[in-house]
Amino acid sequence: MDKIAILYQAQLPPIKEGIQKPMKPGGYADSGADIAFALLKNQYHVITPVEHPNENIDKDWVFPDTEDGIKNALNKGAKIFWLNTVLYNHHNIEKFYNEDLYIVGQTPSLVDTFDDKMYTNYIIATNNIPIPKNQLITNEDYHNLSLDLKYPLVLKPIRGRGSQGVTKINNHKDLLDKLHAMFSNNTFGTAVYIEEFLIGKEITITVMPKGNYMVNGKELFYDRPWCLPAVERFNHDNGIAPYNGTVAVMENSKVLSDAELQSNEILEVYEHCVKSAEIIDIKAPIRIDCRSNSTGKYYLFDLNMKPNMTGPSRSHRNNQDSLSLLSARKIGWNYFDLLNNILNQKWNSVSIDK
Repeated sequence: MDKIAILYQAQLPPIKEGIQKPMKPGGYADSGADIAFALLKNQYHVITPVEHPNENIDKDWVFPDTEDGIKNALNKGAKIFWLNTVLYNHHNIEKFYNEDLYIVGQTPSLVDTFDDKMYTNYIIATNNIPIPKNQLITNEDYHNLSLDLKYPLVLKPIRGRGSQGVTKINNHKDLLDKLHAMFSNNTFGTAVYIEEFLIGKEITITVMPKGNYMVNGKELFYDRPWCLPAVERFNHDNGIAPYNGTVAVMENSKVLSDAELQSNEILEVYEHCVKSAEIIDIKAPIRIDCRSNSTGKYYLFDLNMKPNMTGPSRSHRNNQDSLSLLSARKIGWNYFDLLNNILNQKWNSVSIDK
């Protein structure tokens, strides 16, 4: 196996049409270190910025996604780059595509396009995939807002990250107060959106790209994207699943029961998730959050182009299963199995349409 380098996010992404995607503190260095440590422990040739990385220091294990950081990894012999970072058009990794690299992750242009949640909603809705009713709000029009939706609502950033900035709204005054606060601090840019609040069960589904996988000791080929078992989210904070940096997902998430996983409602939402992944043409896992209405019908309400990939590889991280890992355990994968199967979907940089 070629030498592997894990990249983390070292800086804010550029503002796109007035919209800012916020940055996670540490830039995913924590999950990047989890990945690097697990691969190294299983005899993969992982290179690191320092010669003898400390298990407890995240950035000993990962390279910044700056031009210098990528050059440093290349000089150490990296051939495979795991993009455990936020991507966007003209990301630094694109400058090195002619180095004939192998990439684990999405293409930057794909993420740039579909990180826009309003655009993604439009695309999947036009393909007859159910989403909640929603409405765009800008910093110029919110004082004279005309709503087509009924309260309660959910207020969301357009290029959000997990549940950061996501708020349940109960009345018009609450909405105006929250909008004023969001636009005043400018964390998310000059526009946000609202959508109807669905009162049913919330689930999250990890969708894997088409390709070859090892499942229960057998090599399987999937000619379409496919879903890992759905995970239920519970113990919400005012109707919203708390950010996993505050509450570990193991404390408020569980895989659905076998009977639930075989229900018509879940099989139907699986097909909607697979179809969404096909439309996007994913090259690495995505995570789609869904919620049901009062009759049990599921709607896709958030498509995450970069699922969290934390895991219990390091001794002080034993409670750090991600949502995707919780799901993967249901089909018999441990953390390394999940990472290894993701790694096997790597693609060649010179073969891609940039």
